[in-house]
Amino acid sequence: MKLAIFDCDGTLVDGQADVLWAMAHAFEQAGLPAPDPGRVRRLVGLSLPVAMRELAPDEGEETRRALTANYKAAFRARREQGLLDEPLYDGIAALLTRLHRDGWSLAVATGKSDRGLAACLAGHGLTDLFASLQTADRHPSKPHPAMIEAVLFETGIAAENAVMIGDTSFDMQMAAAARIEAIGVAWGYHDEPELRGAGASHVAQTVAELEGLLT
Repeated sequence: MKLAIFDCDGTLVDGQADVLWAMAHAFEQAGLPAPDPGRVRRLVGLSLPVAMRELAPDEGEETRRALTANYKAAFRARREQGLLDEPLYDGIAALLTRLHRDGWSLAVATGKSDRGLAACLAGHGLTDLFASLQTADRHPSKPHPAMIEAVLFETGIAAENAVMIGDTSFDMQMAAAARIEAIGVAWGYHDEPELRGAGASHVAQTVAELEGLLT
């Protein structure tokens, strides 16, 4: 059996508008200027505490904990108000459905929270396609390999039969640390040279190209 492990934000869904809004809100609530949006986009995929250390390096741990709590509260409120906009990239739903139909085991390894990932997948009717869901709530931040190791354990599939698919160098580095193949996608937050430099064996420009690489 083959195993495809997907990142979420920037790979399956385009949630950058909500991420940027929640981050700006988190800093505003703490009385701090909003971070540069380009810098925020480059950190998507890391766990929130790690991202906050990068975005607020001159602040103390107490302030960074408050920023993390502010972000989570803002994101949760936006979801509860039905304002979240996390559209799937074109062709992703069909790709996942075909892979599942063809016998692939599918998983997600993401910097999202358990609640955020569950809501995202349920909203798109994709939950039942995945055999394993790993989030930043239960693991160290990428590029630590813990999430991939948990997927391999839960599915019982050998590393040589697994591939990590993501849009950031963090995903590629995580795959390298777990000793599995990594495929980058060009529609997310890091560019092709970065993905290849971090260990991507291929970088798909389109979902159709990604499907060709997998099948």
